[in-house]
Amino acid sequence: MPFALLRRPDPDHLDIVHDGETYRVAVRRRPTARRLTLRVSAATGEVVITLPARSAISTAQRFAVSHGGWIAARLARVPERVPFAEGAMVPLRGVPHRIVRRCSRSGITRIEADAAEPVLSVSCGPEHVARRVQAFLDGEVRRDLARAVAHYTAKLGQGPVRITVRDTRSRWGSCTAGGALNFSWRLILAPPVVLDYLVAHEMAHLREMNHSARFWTLLGQLCPEVDAAEAWLKRNGTALHRYG
Repeated sequence: MPFALLRRPDPDHLDIVHDGETYRVAVRRRPTARRLTLRVSAATGEVVITLPARSAISTAQRFAVSHGGWIAARLARVPERVPFAEGAMVPLRGVPHRIVRRCSRSGITRIEADAAEPVLSVSCGPEHVARRVQAFLDGEVRRDLARAVAHYTAKLGQGPVRITVRDTRSRWGSCTAGGALNFSWRLILAPPVVLDYLVAHEMAHLREMNHSARFWTLLGQLCPEVDAAEAWLKRNGTALHRYG
């Protein structure tokens, strides 16, 4: 019996050169895909090529190379990333705060009302600034989410089985069929009305697991700021992925 020829495993990425610049393109193979597609995430700048089951990697390579100019143009529109580092400006509840490192070993991260501008004060060595800021923001968003969930639990008459905070890319919040709520930690960067709206939205799904007219009526009864929050997210949501 002849041996079947096995296809070599796909590489995890392709390196595409255009105008002297090299771009990393992640490779995803999807059996349900009908054609080659390229996508550049407006949030993270990740470039992904999706292949149908039978497409060869060499075909994907040629396709990506032929779209090098398109990739470069899309990446040029992705906002520059802002790491959590000393001196960086980071929004906290919609208000820009400058990260300031204090010469102290107390390990305390706190908000200070500086005379010139709001400050996020971090007491640690420079190598720990990013971790301390991230931990602080995680704690703040969990507190804000807990308060909002308690508020809407009282209004709705029911609450979630649990709340999970993650760094989601495709959605700001979600509600499972089992009644668990998931939210992006990045909501702490947005104005409070946005977090409040997202909590109301997902909690409305506890009663209406759809986007029917009944769902939107219920959401409007829970939260009067639906239009304002959605408009803010449409204008500014992508930029929240710049940070950290």
